[in-house]
Amino acid sequence: MTILLNFFFSGLATMAFGIITNIPRRALLACGVTGGIGWVLFHFSNEMGLGLGGANFLGALSVGIISVFLSRRYKMPLIIFNIPSLVPLVPGGPAYQAVRQIMQGNYEAGLQNILIVIITAGAIAIGFMVTNLVEKLAKFLLKNPYQIKRKKP
Repeated sequence: MTILLNFFFSGLATMAFGIITNIPRRALLACGVTGGIGWVLFHFSNEMGLGLGGANFLGALSVGIISVFLSRRYKMPLIIFNIPSLVPLVPGGPAYQAVRQIMQGNYEAGLQNILIVIITAGAIAIGFMVTNLVEKLAKFLLKNPYQIKRKKP
C-alpha cells in the first residue's frame, strides 16, 4: 500500500509541476507515470541498500529511458517529459536544510546536507548522461549495423 501511495503522490507532484511549466495536456498523465516510476525505483533501490547516489542514478536512468520512449511516441521534445518527471528526485529538502543549518551557525550539519545535495545532483546528471549515451549508441547501431563487406572478385 505504501508503494502505491508513493507512486500516486510522486506522480501527482510531477503532473502539478508539469501544469506549472505549461507542458501540453496530452503529456501530463505520461509525465505523472514516468515520475512515479522513477520515484518508486529510487525508493526500492534505496531500501535495498544501494545508497543515495546509486538510487538517484537508477531513478534518473529510468526517467530518462522512459522519457526517450514517450518523446518518440507522442512526437514531442524530450525535455517535456524529462524535466517534470525529475521533480520527485530533486533534493529540495536537504538543500533547504543546508542553508538553514549554515545560517544558524551549525556548519558541520550544513556541510553534510550540502554533500547530500551534491551526491544527489551528480547522480541525476550522470543518469541522464548515460541515458543520452545509450540512446545515441542505439541510434548508431540501428542505423549502421555491423556488416562485413566483401570485395567483389
